[in-house]
Amino acid sequence: MTENVFVLGLDEGNEELLRRLPDAADYRFHALLKVEDLRIGYTDFRRCLEEARQQLDAFDGPVDAVTGYWDFPVTSLIPVLCERYGLPSTSLESIVKCEHKYWSRLEQTKVTDACPRFGLVDLAATPPRLPDGLEFPVWLKPVKSTSSKLAYQVGDEKELASAVGEIRAGVAQVGGPFDAVLRRVSLPPEVADVGAQACLAEEAVCGAQVTVEGYRHHHEPHVYGVVDSVCYPGTSCFLRYQYPSTLPAHLQRRVSDVAKAVVARMGLRSTTFDIEFFVDTASDRVWLLEVNPRLSQSHARLFEAVDGMSHLHCMVTLALGRPPHMPRGEGRAAVAAKWFVRRFTDGVVRRVPSPEEIEKLEREVGDVVIDLTTERGARLSEQYARDSYSYELADIHVSADSQQELVDKYERCVSALRFEIDDG
Repeated sequence: MTENVFVLGLDEGNEELLRRLPDAADYRFHALLKVEDLRIGYTDFRRCLEEARQQLDAFDGPVDAVTGYWDFPVTSLIPVLCERYGLPSTSLESIVKCEHKYWSRLEQTKVTDACPRFGLVDLAATPPRLPDGLEFPVWLKPVKSTSSKLAYQVGDEKELASAVGEIRAGVAQVGGPFDAVLRRVSLPPEVADVGAQACLAEEAVCGAQVTVEGYRHHHEPHVYGVVDSVCYPGTSCFLRYQYPSTLPAHLQRRVSDVAKAVVARMGLRSTTFDIEFFVDTASDRVWLLEVNPRLSQSHARLFEAVDGMSHLHCMVTLALGRPPHMPRGEGRAAVAAKWFVRRFTDGVVRRVPSPEEIEKLEREVGDVVIDLTTERGARLSEQYARDSYSYELADIHVSADSQQELVDKYERCVSALRFEIDDG
């Protein structure tokens, strides 16, 4: 019997991957709300919840699963909707424990010493001050944000004041909708007092950055892969995600063990997770950065290329109440990466590569998929695909038989993709 799987914010690229899953013939995938309705900072949780309910109630057939791969509000909508329709899901409380950065840090420290020092910054204080026990440099970020938006590394009092000003001006964009979620959860006093529109300061740590991808079905958490996150030199902006990780095996086991302990502490069940780390390979020191109660859809093509199946399989089977079974090393490629083509200064886009140019380039290079993330006429500082320091122009998914081939294919694509951007 075909099962109806509703995917919040189902987009064309991920629908293509879902339809390539080995058991895709057993599923009917339905888009639940549009991607643009679910973009953090541009949406309202309560409105999204009501519209999703209406769409599901109007469906003529059984609702077998509700799932998704985007950040808030999708991660919070899933457990609320699943509870309403009697479907498998982790609890809303476990989601909030992960996504409220301050609460998450408090929980992490109960099971690991891999947390950098942290504390709250009073956004109303003039001048702003670092929490006791912290020294520059630090990272400042809202207790709820995504994709490094409103995240700033600050090295002195002047930079602190500037970053606090930016966060103060934008914190309600995400924190406001997240407040509606906090009201649905029983919060400990120290988190209730903070709310959703607060600012966290964390000790700036460094090292090789990796993401542990896994899932928890009932009891034991499982890790199915570790992905490298490589930054543009001298920046905190990602150049590429690469799989498999080049981290030594004993350090991959270390971060996987920490991830499993944290997942169990948060109470995550029937869900995928991805947990980000810094690793100092010289000292073997591990730092836990962030816990995400969802998979990273940016890694989907990487797992498909190297392991033979996208990890979207885990998302779907867990939503249906069944344990996943991920292969390892059964794909067509030895290595795969998602590269980010970025610009580090603002401008207005006058030209982007045409669909015909992209199709020709994909065909000539082979085993590449190119997605534009900007458009003609866009001012880069106003587009959605940006972080605090850069603006995305395109994503290039590459699979290859060697590291050298991976780099060569990427460089061929970058050289051929013609953008025209006016400065200022």
